Amino acid sequence: MLPRHSVTAPLLARLLAGLLTGAALKATAEALHTLFAVETFYRLRQRLRRRLDRMRVCLYREQTAPASTQSDPLLQSVEHLQRLFPEEPDAVAAFQEHFQCPLLG
Repeated sequence: MLPRHSVTAPLLARLLAGLLTGAALKATAEALHTLFAVETFYRLRQRLRRRLDRMRVCLYREQTAPASTQSDPLLQSVEHLQRLFPEEPDAVAAFQEHFQCPLLG
């Protein structure tokens, strides 16, 4: 679970994985078949973008950023997150457990 949020970490991880495929946020959110409004996922993406500086500091402490084909800094960070926790099916929860800090603040 993400602290102070109704969206779970596994759901956010699935959303981010969908965005890495190049799909639009709306299409990815609708493909998740949740009861949340699409606007919820737009707000989550905005919040993630605002937290990128903290997230990247944590990621860089563990491993340098891998070469990325993504031009969006958020998606570059998602790739970095997935490479840091390759064995974990839910990299968002793994991040929070490893660093003992919420991804969304």
